[in-house]
Parts: sequence; structure tokens; C-alpha cells
Amino acid sequence: MAKKVSSTREKSECRFCRSKTNYVDYKDIETLSRLLTQRGKIFSRKRSGNCAACQRKVQLAIKRARYMALLPYMN
Repeated sequence: MAKKVSSTREKSECRFCRSKTNYVDYKDIETLSRLLTQRGKIFSRKRSGNCAACQRKVQLAIKRARYMALLPYMN
């Protein structure tokens, strides 16, 4: 008989939840550029460590920054 292993994982908050950020600013290029690859792609939630809600906020902020020509669409 196989032993059941409980899957209790330590819950960690994303960087935006830890700092209690309600709005991800599209003008904060330094923070947003850390969430992009060298080629300009947005990192996945798993890779960036964001929760789902914050990932959507980041995605919207990056798209706004690209539209305003603060970030490149691709490198």
C-alpha cells in the first residue's frame, strides 16, 4: 500500500502583493524591464513569481509602456 504524501507547499506572495501595490505603473521602466526577456517577451507567471491578478496588471502596464514608446515591442 502506497503512502499518501500531503502536498503542502509554502505559500509565497509575489513582489507586488508583498509591497501592497494596487497599481503597476507603466512609467516604472526599471521594474517592468526586469519582467521581460532579452527579446522583449513577457515572462510567464511561473518564471516571474507573480500571482494571477498582479500578472494581469503587469501585462497591461507593459503593453501601455510599449504603446507610449517607453519599452520596445521587440529587440
